[in-house]
Amino acid sequence: MEAAVEATISVDTGNAHVAPSFAELGVRDEIVRALGEHGIERTFAIQELTLPLALAGDDLIGQARTGMGKTYGFGVPLLDRISTATGTAELDGTPRALVIVPTRELCVQVTKDLEEAATYLPGSGPRGKLSVVSIYGGRPYEQQIEALRAGADVVVGTPGRLLDLANQSHLILGKVGVLVLDEADEMLDLGFLPDIERILSIVPDKRQTMLFSATMPGPIITLARTFLDRPTHIRAEDAASSAVHERTTQHIYRAHALDKAEMVARILQARGRGATMIFTRTKRTAQKVADDLGERGFQVGAVHGDLGQVAREKALKSFRTGKIDVLVATDVAARGIDIDDVTHVINYQCPEDEKTYVHRIGRTGRAGRTGTAVTLVDWDDVPRWQLIDKALGLGIDEPVETYSSSPHLFEDLDIPTDVTGSIKTASTKSEPAASGSGERRERSERPARTRSRKRTRGAKRSDDNGATRSGENGAPAKDAAPTGDAPSTGPASRDDAGESKPRRRRRRRRSGAAATASTDAE
Repeated sequence: MEAAVEATISVDTGNAHVAPSFAELGVRDEIVRALGEHGIERTFAIQELTLPLALAGDDLIGQARTGMGKTYGFGVPLLDRISTATGTAELDGTPRALVIVPTRELCVQVTKDLEEAATYLPGSGPRGKLSVVSIYGGRPYEQQIEALRAGADVVVGTPGRLLDLANQSHLILGKVGVLVLDEADEMLDLGFLPDIERILSIVPDKRQTMLFSATMPGPIITLARTFLDRPTHIRAEDAASSAVHERTTQHIYRAHALDKAEMVARILQARGRGATMIFTRTKRTAQKVADDLGERGFQVGAVHGDLGQVAREKALKSFRTGKIDVLVATDVAARGIDIDDVTHVINYQCPEDEKTYVHRIGRTGRAGRTGTAVTLVDWDDVPRWQLIDKALGLGIDEPVETYSSSPHLFEDLDIPTDVTGSIKTASTKSEPAASGSGERRERSERPARTRSRKRTRGAKRSDDNGATRSGENGAPAKDAAPTGDAPSTGPASRDDAGESKPRRRRRRRRSGAAATASTDAE
């Protein structure tokens, strides 16, 4: 394909500019109606610039920071073109559009957005509606294969699973007329570039291709030059603007590792604090932080690689719906999480580099809102932070030493001075990370007498038909209670059928000794 870039368009997203509506830009009435029902009428900058070109079928590169509305920037023209007779071939249940995304979470989010915009569009799906199918790992193949067989007008998927199903001939890519690469720089970071190139070699050469990326590293530029035909490069902001959101207030503190949990607990009680995302570098730390916050009474969930896909989706759904208001995530798991009303981002561990920092704090201050980003830097991570600060020009190369009791922490983040490291309603039920800690807490709070009972031989002898199982589960067995509660020394108070008294007394003495030893060991 032609390598030359036709044009570069930049715009300053100033407040004086009045953005046009989707209807004014010529979008189909059915799409305008569906978006209007979700309160979306006027375009963001990236949408305003991409729609005229994309609706005409041109290839383009869209470059904008996280939270600038890129999904509808490619989603609206994609739906418009495949549902219009002059756009692509007639819909017959074979995919006419393909959207490639880097993560499962982003796949789910993009699918949801496209389904909402396509509510009133005709297609090959159930009841004659346009069908959008998501394809990603962590889910059974059978369900996704069945969805493709039922008819898929638009497919949104991650590279690995898309390539698997295409190689097995379950996913037909020979009729794709519109191809989108979303978050291309993140796909590069995750090592998906070879898979993407294989997919691009399968789809027809005659197609419209749109590539969207927050940054444009060398390999992405090479990819664009290879697979796009004279694309227009669109930047939805002034070319000289900072990569960091100006609407996000940033606080950088040098913190002690043993005091971080206490600091975070106080930050979460700041005035005006809403949905909050906490980032860690490792899966183990993410789960540890989530468990700790759950024990402190916060409504918290976790998203990381050690959790199954169902658990991750459940936590994300709870976070989006407000059932929980704190989400702890690793960098990889958080890629593509698109939630507009996050008020605070907390970097529990210093990011690896400046790009990761920008992605993290980009989860707040989205869609014209303001946000707060707090970064906790260990003593050992100060050199790492200084490299990030230098790359972004933040001017905070020496983070101020801060503890959970530091007055400036309370003042900076508007935290009431009387808060403690936990909240009063400590019976909070968390999703799903804190549930495990809740179970451990419940076991630890059982009466000591019950725990001793399950270890005594007397409890086991009291009922050979099931009382032992009841005792082992921590619940008092119905028939075992008298024996389990018997004194650990001295003669028995009653006879057991079929046994002599002396033998019974000797066994009770050994049982008591065992129970005493067990109690001492605890």
